[in-house]
Amino acid sequence: MNKIFETPLYAYQRSPDQDAATPVRHKAIVVGAGPVGLAAAIDLAQQGIAVVVLDENDKVSFGSRAICFSQRTLEIADRLGTGRQMVDKGVLWDAGKVYFDDRQVYEFDLQPDTGYANPAFINLQQYYFEDALVARVRELQAAGAPIEIRGHNKVDAIGTHGTHVALEVDTPEGPYNIEAEWLIACDGASSPTRRMLGLDFEGRVFEDNFLIADVVMEADFPSERWFWFDPPFNRGQSALLHKQPDNVWRIDLQLGWDIDKEHEKRPENVIPRLKAMLGEDVEFDLEWVSIYTFQCRRMDRFRHGRVLFAGDSAHQVSPFGARGANSGVQDTDNLCWKLKLVIDGQAPELLLDSYSHERVQAADENITNSTRSTDFITPKSEMSRLLRDAVLDLSEHYDFARPLVNSGRLSTPCTYTGSSLNSADALNGPEVTRPGAACPDAPLGDEFLLPKLAGKFTLLTIDADAPDRIEEGGIEATRLALSVKDDLTLELKRRYLGGATSAAYLIRPDQHVAARRDNYEENAFRQAIRRATGKE
Repeated sequence: MNKIFETPLYAYQRSPDQDAATPVRHKAIVVGAGPVGLAAAIDLAQQGIAVVVLDENDKVSFGSRAICFSQRTLEIADRLGTGRQMVDKGVLWDAGKVYFDDRQVYEFDLQPDTGYANPAFINLQQYYFEDALVARVRELQAAGAPIEIRGHNKVDAIGTHGTHVALEVDTPEGPYNIEAEWLIACDGASSPTRRMLGLDFEGRVFEDNFLIADVVMEADFPSERWFWFDPPFNRGQSALLHKQPDNVWRIDLQLGWDIDKEHEKRPENVIPRLKAMLGEDVEFDLEWVSIYTFQCRRMDRFRHGRVLFAGDSAHQVSPFGARGANSGVQDTDNLCWKLKLVIDGQAPELLLDSYSHERVQAADENITNSTRSTDFITPKSEMSRLLRDAVLDLSEHYDFARPLVNSGRLSTPCTYTGSSLNSADALNGPEVTRPGAACPDAPLGDEFLLPKLAGKFTLLTIDADAPDRIEEGGIEATRLALSVKDDLTLELKRRYLGGATSAAYLIRPDQHVAARRDNYEENAFRQAIRRATGKE
């Protein structure tokens, strides 16, 4: 057993709020100290917003759970102060292999392009991410940032009001009451917050079950994603193998729908399945076993007055494609800069509706991709299975068939097409940087672009004149002036100019494009700032 599961990271301590004569009101309270809740709290604290995190536990989540973290999540983690630790600890991979029966039909490269500070993906157990986030909280506290985690503080009741949210919190020393101007619910798929507010999910539960096993073993397999359709060791089903740090390997085995879950989780039933896959002579230890059912569901909207939902509390997707934790962290990245502006009185509350609109769009995109993956992995009719198997056979020899193979389309950031915060595209530039898109990274000599765009509105100009700053309605955008007149900026030119000779971009604090034009025009960019902050 990994010692990390046994170590309290935020042990219960009595809070002065428990002795207050009347409920203390906080600017922001986050319910849930998983990766999404901690990311939200750190983001707010780094912007100077006082935040309290409540969690009924005091340790990291048991088992590896989420293990694949995408390039976009790593870019966000860089801004939160945990990205480097994650990459240093994680297993880097960008290659995947797909097998049908006992033969490899093809392999793929997730990042054939170059010029990014972060890899396409790393594998890292969720508990290490949580540990790094808690360590970052402690760093912020030591520096005087207004952030607090309260372990063994379980929210038992919630009341919503026009100006605040009231909570009753249970502790080892009894209950107390507390209030929040804004409540962020990051309390997981079974979200007690959602239940207490009488809210629910909409969507689909798939008739299939998968066994997850974290296996500790010495193995000579490369750091790649291996996926099998109809393998000899799990006939008629699928399997997945991933390497994690510390010689831990994630194995997913499809089991089918009509099973006894408790029976299947017993070691005496799991071990024979793993030996059939790995070989009778391979020695291994089981670290964690679980069974999950594919679910693709979401709330109708993610904002309910002063309660905002993020991560699994707001949406669920099947795990093939690494969309759960990645999309949850991207929820907080979208939310926290908007909440900061609203709290500071620099934007109307209406701006928070755009959080729901944009992240519902992202959830729908994830659900669509996840549903397609699930339908391909687990065909529901004999005709569907015959078609899938024909595609797999063709993919071994023909390039055209390979994009049709779907073993889990891997997580990519959502482009907020049609968002009310976008200005009309006024640059004949690359699709990858159109309004609503997340800015792709690019090398700038010995540095990279994205750290220069973090946490603020930025006026990015490329071979275009503009003032060093522009202020509109209390919102300031500072200029980052770049040029593509040397060979060190080929990726920048390709990703941000395309065929244009100059460009001016308005970049949001979450590094998404709000507007772009071929040159700076003051009135157009003032209007773009108003639109990007919900004032138009």
